[in-house]
Amino acid sequence: MKKFGMRWPVAAAAISAALLGSLPNAAFAHGDVVPQAVDTHTLPQLGDKWRDENPYRTGAANKEALRIGTSAYNQNCARCHGLEAISGGIAPDLRKLDSDCMSLADAKKPACYKEIDDYFSTTVRKGRTRDGRVYMPPFEGTLSQEAIWSIKTYLETRRIK
Repeated sequence: MKKFGMRWPVAAAAISAALLGSLPNAAFAHGDVVPQAVDTHTLPQLGDKWRDENPYRTGAANKEALRIGTSAYNQNCARCHGLEAISGGIAPDLRKLDSDCMSLADAKKPACYKEIDDYFSTTVRKGRTRDGRVYMPPFEGTLSQEAIWSIKTYLETRRIK
């Protein structure tokens, strides 16, 4: 089938390239982006050994971790996972990260949250790759343990009940 004097797939590719070339650079915001530093000096410092679970979930540092985590999420995570953790479909909806734990009996919830904390920190630190494609870049060495747990603290306030 011919349209525009050339084969249809070739014409469609040419039109797509022309349209994409005319879009402003902001349309490509998902591309190579430099992670933003997160200032965590106002939080209790956690040291070099990674914690098994979120140390800022409760206690005196919770409010400050939430403040820092909200900003850190918006700077480093929202471009893929969505504003206010509401995914637009590019990446998983992080409001649902630990939703399975919420339906468990109270006695089983702590172990479930600990397991999700481990999954979260490992994923953020090491990234996720499948079939040679990077689905999430690694943030270890870029974001501190304090920053990562602060982001998790923020996400815990965004849970879908």
